Amino acid sequence: MGEEKTYVAKRPPMGWNSWDCYGASVNEEQLLGNARYMAENLKEFGWQYIVCDIQWYESGADSHAYHKFTELEMDEYSRLIPAVDRFPSSAGGKGFGPIAEQIHEMGLKFGIHIMRGIPRQAVHRNTPILGTKATARDIAHPASICLWNTDMYGVDANCEGAQEYYNSIFKMYAEWGVDFVKVDDIAREDCGPEAPGAAFSEIAMIKKAIAESGRSMVLSLSPGPARVDQKDFLLENANMWRMTDDFWDKWELLYGMFERCHAWEGIGCKDHWPDCDMLPIGHLRVCDETAQAASDDDKKAMVKRGYTHFTQDEQKILMTLWCIFRSPLMIGAEMRDNDEFTLSLLTNTRLLDMHRHGRKAKQVSREDDLVIWKSQTKDGKLFVAFFNIGEEKKKTKLKFKDLGIKGKSEYPAADVWSGEGFELKDKMKLELGPHTVRCFEIGLSDSFCQC
Repeated sequence: MGEEKTYVAKRPPMGWNSWDCYGASVNEEQLLGNARYMAENLKEFGWQYIVCDIQWYESGADSHAYHKFTELEMDEYSRLIPAVDRFPSSAGGKGFGPIAEQIHEMGLKFGIHIMRGIPRQAVHRNTPILGTKATARDIAHPASICLWNTDMYGVDANCEGAQEYYNSIFKMYAEWGVDFVKVDDIAREDCGPEAPGAAFSEIAMIKKAIAESGRSMVLSLSPGPARVDQKDFLLENANMWRMTDDFWDKWELLYGMFERCHAWEGIGCKDHWPDCDMLPIGHLRVCDETAQAASDDDKKAMVKRGYTHFTQDEQKILMTLWCIFRSPLMIGAEMRDNDEFTLSLLTNTRLLDMHRHGRKAKQVSREDDLVIWKSQTKDGKLFVAFFNIGEEKKKTKLKFKDLGIKGKSEYPAADVWSGEGFELKDKMKLELGPHTVRCFEIGLSDSFCQC
């Protein structure tokens, strides 16, 4: 018998990313503070990644905005390194090693965000690349640039030294103890092998560099939207890829995600997951709030403004869709400010069981803005979710034949959100208000327990 395959992302990764709350400005205290919160409150539910998003190599980063052509922290081999004023433990060439070590000691995993390519300042200074005689200027593709961030030039895969550059940065990340790398400006609609841009070749170089680094790392591609017709390439080269541009707490974006999930239905599998993007719940946009307030009341008001714009029912829709579809889950909130409701979204065991063990998720039907999804587990559970994403109340029935249920006239079931157990009968009537969801766990096997 052959060796059993080792998966780096057997199930969709679950974690926290600093972007929604701290933008480009996250620092060491904030990373470790959120890691401690996850270890104490969420780890037992399957949450494990702490991901430091963009601009960790910029000392002056202070918001969600980017500073054009700013000075970046870089070593002698053209590799970006953490800004010491924001990450003090990185001093003396330690990089993210000390932070990763502390996060690992909590039983969690550590990730970082990078932009594809090589720093423009490395190219302008023509600095060396580790493991080759080529320099930054030799491998740069100056016409391959990001339209929203000025830090990098693309890397030309046809040049000697290009693969060595990517090998050198991922070898450094492996030495730091990085478990997850989110690569940006690389997963929009032109990422495939027939695309005119350079993204395809850079994804291939990155995949090879991770394989040669000596450390397993989840490879996440952003920002999207990736193209469904390039699914074979993405399945071969990445563990996660974005189906969408940045997802924020706007109803129209959540409404549109139903169409995206339907388009990518049935494609996600072990180690390879279409990604709906962040969970913009809880306390967001912390870095954009004004720190100076005249009184405590003003401070409380500012914090409240930073919270998600989704209603509680809309947050339940968000979590239900992400979990039944089996998207990766990345919390966007400053978790230390979680209220009871936000914490309940992240610790709902039935919901997370659907995310962890659901299989063959599919949209059963869509009639106007009434959408029905289902998935099933190996141990005989059927999950079914009814979404009303319209602006008017809707009435419907839960029909066994539509869900492929045969054999009995009733089954034990539980409401995923309320936790209430009951006997489910065919053609049960449902009434859903605007922007609401009902989700049920149905026991099709005799061993099913509602407890």
